Amino acid sequence: MSDITRIETNERMSRVVIHNGTVLIGGLTAGDATQDIKGQTKQVLDKIDSYLAKAGTDNTRMLSAQIWLKDIERDFAGMNEVWDAWLPKGVAPVRATGESKLARGDLLVEIIVTASQA
Repeated sequence: MSDITRIETNERMSRVVIHNGTVLIGGLTAGDATQDIKGQTKQVLDKIDSYLAKAGTDNTRMLSAQIWLKDIERDFAGMNEVWDAWLPKGVAPVRATGESKLARGDLLVEIIVTASQA
């Protein structure tokens, strides 16, 4: 299993798994859940940037993103505003956005990303 790299691993999960040049980042949520959808989305995207950097890549190399919102009707536009400002033009990954009951009631967004190493 030396061809698989795991970052921030515990008994239940790894934050990041790298295999064959593909970077998988598990679901990330905001650290400060008192913020609104824009604040929570910004926090999650900052975490994604950090984990992508640890894996030797960046958001221009994303292949896919899964976005889960607590309330898609209320928060879709606000999340997209922050996402659109964060993502460079011309490098959009395939993406799905859905509504889901998240792990804690105060969380508004969770994002899962797959990227290619640079």
